[in-house]
Amino acid sequence: MRPLRLLSFVVALGLPLAAAAQQITVSAAASLTDAFKEIGPKFEAAKAGASVRFNFAASGVLLQQIGQGAPVDVFASADQETMNRGVEQKVIDIATRKDFVTNSLVLIEPAREGVGLKSLQDLGGAGVKKIAVGKVATVPVGRYTRQVLDNANLWTALEPKFVQADSVRQVLDYVSRGEAEAGFVYRTDAAVAGDKVRIAFTPTGHTPVTYPIAVVAESRQKALAGDFIAFLSTPAAQEVLARYGFGKP
Repeated sequence: MRPLRLLSFVVALGLPLAAAAQQITVSAAASLTDAFKEIGPKFEAAKAGASVRFNFAASGVLLQQIGQGAPVDVFASADQETMNRGVEQKVIDIATRKDFVTNSLVLIEPAREGVGLKSLQDLGGAGVKKIAVGKVATVPVGRYTRQVLDNANLWTALEPKFVQADSVRQVLDYVSRGEAEAGFVYRTDAAVAGDKVRIAFTPTGHTPVTYPIAVVAESRQKALAGDFIAFLSTPAAQEVLARYGFGKP
């Protein structure tokens, strides 16, 4: 009986190990949080025996983690610049890179007691004491914001009012809690906040907001990682992305 018990024990141990072998980790821009959390179970249902776990943060932070050896299989960035750096660092499988959604930058203010912003110049008014912006070095929405304000010759003048955020979702939190009178986020994030924030307007003067995705060069599950990227083009995934406000590339 002992050999049989030992065999049963080994088999029992082998089951979770086999399951783990079919797991991928997707590091994705913070603005993708809600949509990807809904897409994950749909992918798992369509791919028997596969599981996906997510790591959400600012795109620049995620790239730093990958560069430091974090076990990641798929990287989804909120801008081309961060993905380009990944290519330069040779941590991305270039052949798998593709643009999969678009977004737009908006200026938001608290839904209640907002100052009624109508133009970028209004940000210089006395009623706006704090403006939440993403950190330019690591947060793509921060770079889009700087492009807008630089083109309007307002970045330097408004800089004393800036509250630096570690991700676009932190910008959203600052404004939704009334800790900042204004903030620059993606339209999809503003939608997630519901009635806590109001979109004042959609600024112009920045590069298009396109999201690239790719398999990480050191992934040990490249086939499954590629399957996840391909799944994003299916009707099931496209319905979710569209519902959260993302556009097609």
